Amino acid sequence: MSQSILVVAAQRDMRRIIFDALDREGHFAVHSARDTAHASILLEERAALDLLIVVLDGDARDALACVEQLRRIPSCASTPLLAVLAPHASIKPTQLPSGVTDWLQAAQVDSELIARWHRLQRMDVPPPAPASPVVLAPDHGDYRFAFDEMEGEWLIVEPQRGRILEASPSLARRTGVSVDRLHGLPATDILRMGSGNLEQVLQDTTRDWYPCQRRAGQAFDQGEVSARKVRHAGRDAIALVFRSLRASTRAELALTLLARLFNHGRGDDSLAGISKLIYEELGLDYLAVWSARPEDGGAPVQLSQMWRGDEQLWPGPQLQSSLRLVLAGQTMMHPTDAKRLAPVDPLIEQLGLSGFAGLPLVDERNAVLGALLAGTRQAFAEPAVIEPVLRAAAARFAHALELGRTREQGRAEGLLDALTGLPNRLLFNDRLDTIIREANRTGECFALLFVDLDRFKTINDTLGHAIGDQVLITTTQRLRSSVRASDTVARYAGDEFVVILRHIVKSEDVLRVAEKIVQVMEAPLRIDDGTELQITASIGVSFFPDDAPDAETLLKHADEAMYAAKSLGRNNYQIYEVSAEQAQQQNMALKSGLRHAEHNGELRVFYQPQVDAVTEDIVGMEALVRWEHPELGFIGPGFFIPLAEETGLIVSIGEWVLRTACKQAQEWERKFGLRLRLGVNLSAVQLMQANLLEVVASALTESGLDPNLLEMEVTESISIKAAPNLVDNLHGLQRMGVRIAIDDFGTGAASLDYLRKLPADRIKIDQSFVRNIGVDPDDEAIVRATIDMAHRLKRGVVAEGVEIEQHLQFLRANRCDELQGYLFCRPLPTPSFEKLLSERQRLLASVAAEE
Repeated sequence: MSQSILVVAAQRDMRRIIFDALDREGHFAVHSARDTAHASILLEERAALDLLIVVLDGDARDALACVEQLRRIPSCASTPLLAVLAPHASIKPTQLPSGVTDWLQAAQVDSELIARWHRLQRMDVPPPAPASPVVLAPDHGDYRFAFDEMEGEWLIVEPQRGRILEASPSLARRTGVSVDRLHGLPATDILRMGSGNLEQVLQDTTRDWYPCQRRAGQAFDQGEVSARKVRHAGRDAIALVFRSLRASTRAELALTLLARLFNHGRGDDSLAGISKLIYEELGLDYLAVWSARPEDGGAPVQLSQMWRGDEQLWPGPQLQSSLRLVLAGQTMMHPTDAKRLAPVDPLIEQLGLSGFAGLPLVDERNAVLGALLAGTRQAFAEPAVIEPVLRAAAARFAHALELGRTREQGRAEGLLDALTGLPNRLLFNDRLDTIIREANRTGECFALLFVDLDRFKTINDTLGHAIGDQVLITTTQRLRSSVRASDTVARYAGDEFVVILRHIVKSEDVLRVAEKIVQVMEAPLRIDDGTELQITASIGVSFFPDDAPDAETLLKHADEAMYAAKSLGRNNYQIYEVSAEQAQQQNMALKSGLRHAEHNGELRVFYQPQVDAVTEDIVGMEALVRWEHPELGFIGPGFFIPLAEETGLIVSIGEWVLRTACKQAQEWERKFGLRLRLGVNLSAVQLMQANLLEVVASALTESGLDPNLLEMEVTESISIKAAPNLVDNLHGLQRMGVRIAIDDFGTGAASLDYLRKLPADRIKIDQSFVRNIGVDPDDEAIVRATIDMAHRLKRGVVAEGVEIEQHLQFLRANRCDELQGYLFCRPLPTPSFEKLLSERQRLLASVAAEE
């Protein structure tokens, strides 16, 4: 019997992909509508439909309006609704309206659409509730998005009989058993326990990891399995998550290739080199890179193409449907089944590709600049290696295209240096003024580095200006490779360069970069005649706002520090320092002000949320002290905390912060009942106090806060030997029920020693490593190894300094437990943080009311 389905999609290409997936079943009557108004006309007087498929390409408000309008159509009122999330949609799965029955990502349509429809048919789906926006509470809604986005291997098991209710596409691919065939199978057909039995794991659900083997075709992969309780189709069920021990090997292979990838030049001249590298190393049969300027209305331009086969008469870009989809912003991943696309894409049919990937090249504003297409005649041999490398290559290609276009525009407007392509003095001064205005508004600290080449005039005079230009170009490349994409490098004049390092919390982060530049510059430069030149640089560093409140003075101070570096023998860096007399006067004034800050009500406690890496729900907060000086405004903690430690005021300030934060946390617990963990920093001086335990106990008693909700953070730089009471105090805190976290992990010299000797519950990865994700493969390897080491030692992991989506995806993929950073929320004053919690409570209440 034919079933009636309506597809609502604004983009014709998306409608075509959905139609192709449905056509393979062959017994559907499919109606197509561009929008809800078109659907209303099309379905007038028709009988009830069997299925609604709606492509959502906007935000949560758009989705809610769309679902509400469809539910008003009589033939759609009680029909199961399957939502497809378009690649560029801003709505997240947790924001889907309650009228949505099930959902999947656009990239899963080809492999998952029919399987999801069959699952809906097997389920007893209740009539849809009135559509309203909803945020899913942990373990009470659609858990799949957390696994799907991570490409996790998971399956949902009926606890009584141990049969599989649902499984992830990733698990289906790696077992060689289709999602449809997995349904109803005993879980023991897929998983074999190394010790004990699966029934024990299903009853345990403590989220511990157990040795296990997972079916892989006719063989089995070694790995680990963990269980947790979930709600599935309104019933209690168990989710089993499998991680393969081969994953670390695959990750190392990918990391090696990514390191080579990122060692290539940073500009549009690197495109050919990167293309050849990934084409050869990944064993691809086809690779193409396209540039597109949709704003100009022009056809896409092919920048690079490689093909391991006979000469072809290539189909034009307008005929390649996959290319058009990718240029429209869609990511296509078909590691094994690309031949399904052959009927609609003559390129794939002509080349006989079985493995295919298409990735849009997007800039920071998510505008599509081009496309990367890759394919193999056989299925991708190692998708877990190929996919991350292709994504990294796409990011590099996008950066090269964006840089090239910026250069074109900048040269046209006279704002870029003709030799190096860097911003010139005019553009840099404009950027610096803009950054200072933003910093005054947000309280951001940043550093300015003035870089001057040593004895450059001698090179120009003896070897000629052509060699001098080569030196300047090499310097540009070395400076760019030493900083993050969010930082600014400019050519200020002649052999002078300037660098702005943004979002600075600790001066040590800046000094690490300055030291890196000094070392990178020391590498010999081989010129065309084979001669090697030794180039060095002197660097001056000044900080905003501590050293100056305006651009002119900040530059002047960095310049003075640079000349100080030259006077000390060159090839080093120096931080700007005021005269001894000025410094003494400033320190005396600030110390005097700090002594009265607490009594004058100038100290503030700000709170920054910590979120679960999977659900992105708030699970904790860190209390951060701020000093609002009556004349100077907010003074950064990196400046006044050392003053407080030097004067001994840190003891009273620390105690005030502890008591204030505990009282506030208890007030929020009474008001919202969220069981949020409160993190409070302990300085080295406080840790050596003999009465620390009494102070903490008194703060807990006065506030009424549950000790299990308090977490004391100990910086890793504190030496166990230098703080004689450290270990005893921490053990005493833990006996009280207080949790312990190691802060700034990775920056000290005794990381493993700390983990072994201290009674720590969690570690916090220092933000200097997190912020280099996507920039420095070495720091990525450190983050990955830290998470793995902590988990093996049964410690939780929090990553600090999470600022961009790339950080989130990397940390989530590597199983970091919790995240903290500007991507989610800046540190907030008490009223703003309470407003945040109130909004979260309101959303949770709406979920509970609907259930």
